Amino acid sequence: MRDYIIILLFSTLFCSGQNTLQFPENGTSPKASLQDVSWMEGHWRGEAFGGITEEFWSPPLGGSMMFVFKLVSDGKVNFYEVGHIQEIGETLLLQLKHFHGNLKGWEEKDETVDFKLVKVEENRIFFDGFTFEKINANEVNLYVVISEDGKTEKEVKFNYKRM
Repeated sequence: MRDYIIILLFSTLFCSGQNTLQFPENGTSPKASLQDVSWMEGHWRGEAFGGITEEFWSPPLGGSMMFVFKLVSDGKVNFYEVGHIQEIGETLLLQLKHFHGNLKGWEEKDETVDFKLVKVEENRIFFDGFTFEKINANEVNLYVVISEDGKTEKEVKFNYKRM
């Protein structure tokens, strides 16, 4: 299970699925602000990988929206993510770091996993291989391109409800 999750989170996201886009080679990110994704603010819960997922998103403040994620499987925390969507210049960048259940980090001290902004629509924000979709005020979908075996990539949908 852990290897599957690591592959999910560290896959190079070069393919595109029905709901995800890839960042074009030599491309530039479109203009955007945190107001374009401020609807993510709040406490969200869903199910994935045989467990319960939970996310907390802060309101925009100081040029970023901070989030914390955890996956609970078999009654124990499997891993955490801490990150933000940050305004950089006139666009957005999604960055995160991973931690085991005991808070030991996965990435090196100064490394982050970064997702460049590809496109903004009214209820969808497309980062490189990672899409946020607002269904309504109390439900969102996240779409992520993953690799299960290091070769076959597919898009996975995560559905969250507001708590």
